[in-house]
Amino acid sequence: MWPWGHLAVGYLLCSLWMRSRYRQRPAAGVAIALAFGTQFPDLIDKPLAWHLGVLPSGRTGAHSLLVAIPLIICLVVLLDRVEQRPLARWFGIGYLAHVFSDGLYPVLYGEYAYLGYLLWPVTSLPELEESAGIIAHFAAAELTPRILGEFGLFTLAAVLWVADGMPGLRLLGQLIRRSVAFVNDNAVSR
Repeated sequence: MWPWGHLAVGYLLCSLWMRSRYRQRPAAGVAIALAFGTQFPDLIDKPLAWHLGVLPSGRTGAHSLLVAIPLIICLVVLLDRVEQRPLARWFGIGYLAHVFSDGLYPVLYGEYAYLGYLLWPVTSLPELEESAGIIAHFAAAELTPRILGEFGLFTLAAVLWVADGMPGLRLLGQLIRRSVAFVNDNAVSR
């Protein structure tokens, strides 16, 4: 699944759960933690496989439940100490939504061997054609029904996000401005 598909799946799960369970929209911190979680496995595995050759595939290390579950549990315990457990929980939900949505197409096509990443390295993976990098991966993409379907899912999630008041946008802008100011202040002081 492509990054926008993972983001859409995660946001739809979050917003629909928050609306049905608590009759409220996702808060800003929740939306950002969730969004980061939906991208996290690829942010770790793709560079380690495609650029550094440390992992055999862009869908192994952080995509494995043997890594994901302990990491999420540690994060929940750590953030519980500073009373931020909901952020860890929604990061974890986004993370697991990514991991399991990567298995959607193999399940639909009956290619169950491609689900080996879920318990990697205990289980093996079939030989995969790996990308030469993220830019090459995007450049080689063709407009297929799968990609169009993911864009449709993303559009649906974006409409829901706007209806929810665009949670996280203002907070993300503040965080970026603070980061830029910090970098600029440190560059001037050198």
